[in-house]
Amino acid sequence: MRSRHFSLVDYLVFAVLAASGLAIKTVVVPLAQMITGPLLIPGGVVAGGFYMLFLVLASAITGKRGAALVVSLLQAVLVTITGTLGSHGAASLFTYSLSGLAVEIWLLISGHRGCCALCCFGAGLAANVAGSLAVNLALFRLPPVPLLLSLSAAAFSGGLGGLVAHLAARSLKRSGILRSAGGF
Repeated sequence: MRSRHFSLVDYLVFAVLAASGLAIKTVVVPLAQMITGPLLIPGGVVAGGFYMLFLVLASAITGKRGAALVVSLLQAVLVTITGTLGSHGAASLFTYSLSGLAVEIWLLISGHRGCCALCCFGAGLAANVAGSLAVNLALFRLPPVPLLLSLSAAAFSGGLGGLVAHLAARSLKRSGILRSAGGF
């Protein structure tokens, strides 16, 4: 029987995933902005699929409720304290946390725990759409048409990121690297 509580290994995995998500964001967002800038779409909308996958990966690795939320809260605090790329001051606490909460809500509604490609796709989609919507509400306030275009791109990018998270979790499971983490 799997424990509902997080183990020390779970927390170590969360810290690595939170840091990895923030690190990859500093590389991917500027590249995405070259494409999305002329379309008047924030770069994070497209790049989000690449760094939201770490939230989905937390759930897929541990198989425990709350994993994605913990990683998003860690990221929110780190970004707020350090002022790194993607920091919107105190609004970062809201924008980052909402993505993790969206993953948790999706997994709760679907009855899954990051166990299959479909639930990971949905979790990534939910994370990126929620994050994009939160940033729009807090900062950008895009008009309806660019907002719908942004959210559509966020859904596609986030879903793909969720699939990548599923494949990564499956590979980690097969390799035995994270055998002691809760989900495996």
